[in-house]
Amino acid sequence: MKLLRTIRLDDSDTFLFETAAVSGEWAVSGAFAFVHLDPATLEGKARAAFRTGFLGIESLGWSTLVRIVEASPEDRAAAVATLASQLVARFGAPDLGVALPAAEEEIAFAASLADHPTGMLAAVSRSHEAGSVHEVFRALRPSAEPPLRVFDVRQMTGEEDELAEHIDLVAMSKGEGR
Repeated sequence: MKLLRTIRLDDSDTFLFETAAVSGEWAVSGAFAFVHLDPATLEGKARAAFRTGFLGIESLGWSTLVRIVEASPEDRAAAVATLASQLVARFGAPDLGVALPAAEEEIAFAASLADHPTGMLAAVSRSHEAGSVHEVFRALRPSAEPPLRVFDVRQMTGEEDELAEHIDLVAMSKGEGR
């Protein structure tokens, strides 16, 4: 079986959300966290969490992206138990008897989102329209090649070499041209 784990590719979640999820924790959609709020009145970091966040179930922090990973039945059971405990402690569920079925449903929904190859990433876009919350999930294939930084140099081969120019940055900085 597969589930969702939070992932942090950079520090942007720490700036975007009031509380960022810890990388590697089990995650759920998290839309239920906004059930008692009016999404039209959300601002700033709360609005960002509503619009683009997955909820990490241990920290109750938000993550922009999650990774689809293999999970054992024990992992799934632990995730359900953790979320149920959080529903009682932080979301007002009266007891574990009420919280467990709700947690089970949330984890099952997260598992349904993980119906893609292991290692793929997922993102959510959430909106509030006509009194109801709409969620759109996208599966993203991570790049096999690390992203280019501003001053990375890549070896070019074949015909591409003919198009490459030699630029002398030292000469340019001295005003000497190329």
